[in-house]
Amino acid sequence: MTSAEIRQSFLKFFEERGHTIVPSSPVVPYDDPTLLFTNAGMNQFKDVFLGTGRRPYKRAADTQKCIRVSGKHNDLEEVGRDTYHHTFFEMLGNWSFGDYYKKEAIEWGWELLTKVWGLPKSRLWATVYKDDDEAEELWKKVTDINPGHVLRFGEKDNFWEMGETGPCGPCSEIHIDLTPNGNATADLVNAGRPDLMEIWNLVFIQYDRDASGKLTPLPAKHVDTGMGFERMCAVLQRKKSNYDTDVFTPLLNAISEIANRQYTGKLESETDVAFRVIADHVRALTFAIADGALPSNEGRGYVLRRLLRRAARFARSLDLHEPCIYRLVPTIVETMGQVFPEVKEKQEHIQKVIKGEEEGFNATLDRGLEIFEQVAAKAQKSGSKRISGEDSFKLYDTYGFPLDLTQLLAREKGLSVDEAGFNNLLEAQRERSREAGKGTGTQVGSKVVAKGAQVSHSEFTGYDTLEDEGTIVQLVDEYLILDRTPFYGESGGQVGDTGILKVVQKLVRITDTQRDGTLIIHKADHVSEDFLGQKAIAQVEKERRLAIMRNHTATHLVHAALRKILGTHVHQAGSLVAPDHLRFDFAHFSKVSEEELRDIEALVNEKINERITLTHYRDIPFEEAKKMGALMFFGDKYGERVNVVEFGDFSREFCGGTHVTSTAEIGYFKLRSEGSVASGVRRIEAVTDQFALELLKLQEKSFLDRLDFAVVLLEDLTKLNDELRSISKGSSVRITPSFTPYEKRLDELKSSKQSSLLDSKNLRERFENRSVQARRLEDLILELTELRKGLEKELTKFRVSMAALKLDELINHAIRLNGIRLVAAKVQAGTMDELKSLGDTLRTKLGSGVGVLGAIVDDKVALVCVVTDDLLSSQKLNAGQVVGSVAKLVGGGGGGRPHMATAGGKDVQKLDEALQQTESIVKSLLHH
Repeated sequence: MTSAEIRQSFLKFFEERGHTIVPSSPVVPYDDPTLLFTNAGMNQFKDVFLGTGRRPYKRAADTQKCIRVSGKHNDLEEVGRDTYHHTFFEMLGNWSFGDYYKKEAIEWGWELLTKVWGLPKSRLWATVYKDDDEAEELWKKVTDINPGHVLRFGEKDNFWEMGETGPCGPCSEIHIDLTPNGNATADLVNAGRPDLMEIWNLVFIQYDRDASGKLTPLPAKHVDTGMGFERMCAVLQRKKSNYDTDVFTPLLNAISEIANRQYTGKLESETDVAFRVIADHVRALTFAIADGALPSNEGRGYVLRRLLRRAARFARSLDLHEPCIYRLVPTIVETMGQVFPEVKEKQEHIQKVIKGEEEGFNATLDRGLEIFEQVAAKAQKSGSKRISGEDSFKLYDTYGFPLDLTQLLAREKGLSVDEAGFNNLLEAQRERSREAGKGTGTQVGSKVVAKGAQVSHSEFTGYDTLEDEGTIVQLVDEYLILDRTPFYGESGGQVGDTGILKVVQKLVRITDTQRDGTLIIHKADHVSEDFLGQKAIAQVEKERRLAIMRNHTATHLVHAALRKILGTHVHQAGSLVAPDHLRFDFAHFSKVSEEELRDIEALVNEKINERITLTHYRDIPFEEAKKMGALMFFGDKYGERVNVVEFGDFSREFCGGTHVTSTAEIGYFKLRSEGSVASGVRRIEAVTDQFALELLKLQEKSFLDRLDFAVVLLEDLTKLNDELRSISKGSSVRITPSFTPYEKRLDELKSSKQSSLLDSKNLRERFENRSVQARRLEDLILELTELRKGLEKELTKFRVSMAALKLDELINHAIRLNGIRLVAAKVQAGTMDELKSLGDTLRTKLGSGVGVLGAIVDDKVALVCVVTDDLLSSQKLNAGQVVGSVAKLVGGGGGGRPHMATAGGKDVQKLDEALQQTESIVKSLLHH
């Protein structure tokens, strides 16, 4: 059987037994802050096991995308060095939610393995929990397994727990004997051997563990199973390694083609280890990025960066020094895109992310490897055979080496790494940011649930009304819950509502609203115990909510506009919908050009002007919404029934937020900024309606300030031109004949200052007209600035040439000191650069000597000293010493290179006197 046939066979088997086939949840569990990645098939049903959620079916089956690279389930070190550990894998599973139990789970498991897939019964072993008499008896009663192949184990191997507290229960694992003769003994079971391997785990969730450790039977018992897809493919395809199955062979062939090397499948071969590591890691990267994660220095992003850099390091061992991992993504798309279409949809984005990371890491890898060699040599020389925490952290912090990469390199040299020391330094660096990602709603919700919430669901009525009556059913500190409320709890990027609660003839201010699952939690500025059980009138702050709704709808229009103008690879990577502005993060790998931004803004405003009516599909089946072509929003959790927000044919998205009934209500949309927030992620900020008017006022002030600057700039140009005309006296110096065209353009712009656009009724017209004028003004300022540069350059050239003519006269009258010429004179120079240019010319003409020139520049003394090359060695003269001594006489200082140095001073009245003292200063230095 091919891997595709095995997967389909599993799903078909359970579908025929009344199971609903559900799609895999994203490998990035945005709705569960306790997990970096989805690491088991049960993750998407966690709320059912906790009793806070429900599904419209009682039986389910799926293939779930999983990543295990951190915490309890960290298989990273084994990946590539054995035949069956992976960072990314599929988990086949079937579930019963209070329906069938141990008998059916065991019976069907045996039937699928032995009758459908034909595994030899003599090679199968079953383990049960040490106290689970029921499971052991069922194995012997409903299957024909060898009774001696049913073994009991303790909690470590055969008791499953979701966490320290909560749902838990015994499990029954199925193992297969892969020894050559199929004659393994009981002592090999659960011994961690690849030739007697676990292939399926049947978990029986029947208890609830409290904080004291006490187990209480659950009112409903559940079944949760998990089968490693890659391992099962190896078993059914009779391969000794998962990497020898058709799950991996296309990838290994692609690596072979890129590296021009053959994969032999040998465990001990470092070349083959590199093949396996790269093949495994690119799968994890591809699926994580497809589901919205991105490499970074925090959380799951750091895990991805570790994987990518680890793969890049192994690629180096195959002599692949250029980015190559991204080139494997098409192979994954080809082999898995039919089952997981998201990798096909996001292929271009995935490749760009991986390639960008490879390029970034390659830039520092070589230098990092050099530093590692130095660190390793130091450890070996000291005799400790251990790389310190400080050195390993430096490699991480400066050169991007994850700890496991340093450990990998260290092992190759027979060294260990001070992991504890590294972790202490890492913890100190990341302490402040660690708390930043915790959601208020989750924390509050946990607090409420911990104190015994009276309801598990709050009815939200705020789509249709901003005022409603509900009963206060829970009070915890400053938080309260109503059984029904029009207040929107923060979620999906939309901030929570504020407003008033009328209860027991009192007015209570609601300062925030959060959501945790299906609970809507209100934060009040005053809570009284006598509120509990009372009826309350909830009134949402109307104008604030309306502003939020305008911005939320605008966010949907922005998303659609971005995809239309930049490409369908664009997808949301985060958002904030507040009353005063909106923020939208999206995946895109280059700066959005000014022209593209104008097109995006224009398209959104075009849709606003079209007055498109909202179509709001509420509580419809998830599959129906998908068939409609609705886009999913980043970070949102979707149940079996969802809401879809549609604005004509332009925008159709899954969304539980609140929206205006027509795009016309947005008024006007104006971009405020665009920039990068992470590798491959851009951010747009924008405003609408009256907040756009506030932005226009700010832009108006900026325009008027720039207009005043242009006036001053033109005045400066006129003065420069007049000065040039007066001193050039008919020479070939370029002089601007007239500034009339510029004055005319400036007058036209000045006229708009008199008739303020703020008086116009049409906001769009105001923005567009002022934007046009602002661009014209910037063009004018640019031209005037370039013109000023040209005139200043001409003026400088003229001054230098005029002053240079006088240098011959100065040299002819130079002072003689022991055969050395000394020129010390005051000259005309407009800038220090002009003075230095004169110094260069003087040094060339002196032959052998010292020159000190002084000038008044911007009401301060400017000095330059030059010394010819022969005196640098023969007399040990130093221009810095000379000019520094002269500068002290004018209240300043300076220095520079031996042959030329500059200085400045503030006492312009003493310049002539200081120049007269130059002779004695040079004499003293010659004498010295």
